[in-house]
Amino acid sequence: ASRWPKELPFFEGYIVASEVVRASADTPEGPYSFEEVVLPDRGSHHWDGRMTHNPTIHRWGDTYLLFYIGATYAGARPDAEALRSGDCPQRAQSYPNIRIGLATAPSVFGPWARAAEPVLLPRPGKWDCTVVTNPAPCVHADGSISLYYRSNTPDGLRIGVASAPGLGTAFERLVDDPVLHFAGGDFVEDPYVWQTGDDYELIAKDMKGGLTGEVHAGVHATSPDGLNWRVSEPPKAYSRQVTWDDGTTTVLGCVERPQLLIEDGEPTHLFAATGDGPGGFRECSRTWNMVLPLHHRQGKGKAKALPCEEDAAP
Repeated sequence: ASRWPKELPFFEGYIVASEVVRASADTPEGPYSFEEVVLPDRGSHHWDGRMTHNPTIHRWGDTYLLFYIGATYAGARPDAEALRSGDCPQRAQSYPNIRIGLATAPSVFGPWARAAEPVLLPRPGKWDCTVVTNPAPCVHADGSISLYYRSNTPDGLRIGVASAPGLGTAFERLVDDPVLHFAGGDFVEDPYVWQTGDDYELIAKDMKGGLTGEVHAGVHATSPDGLNWRVSEPPKAYSRQVTWDDGTTTVLGCVERPQLLIEDGEPTHLFAATGDGPGGFRECSRTWNMVLPLHHRQGKGKAKALPCEEDAAP
């Protein structure tokens, strides 16, 4: 997971103060207890020295891969007043410096060794010239790795994909253009991609609600090759409305960065960073990590949400 001081505004706070942490539990449903900071601040002279965020862990043989985003900036960490002022040089410097990085370890318990440089950079003059963020790797049986990512464009958020033949080799774009195209101006972010047999599956956050009928719900799509995607029918993978294990129902303000626990090739749990409020992470007063056990019926997943300990913004 990632965390940053609760007194900082949500969006601006992660840009300058997020750090990747580890928590543990006896079962996937939790409750989880904090264990350690995995990727701490390590100084502005490193490309990821002042911020780490968006962790996602996958296994490559006997090695665990932790993809994340990082950034750096000069000067002291700004306080909440400076971040809210609209004229914060650290924030202005950090966001355009966001890159995708990789740390590796022999175990999920570490120790984690960070690559010296980012594994994916923006491309000047291309559609993804601003930032590369929201890493979504897919490790293949032959050892190759596809890496989906998000960038910002004047027409909305877009998803691209790069590939590397193996660990320690360079990522190169598989195609020059974005790989997800929707009619009507719809777009997604926070993709998570996995392989089922010869096909690919994806869940992502429906930013405008035109794909699922619900703003910020999860959309599901499939692809025969990881490049050409079709939205499923029905399209909705999960909702902002969840039923807790005590029977109460809540409409969450946001469900961010969905991640799956996959056991024996089958998704068993969906994890997400979650917040309260009327909608959107800027309106949250409380954030936490949530897990939804997936109950499969006739080949389709039906999820019931169970709460975990608050972890995203202690």
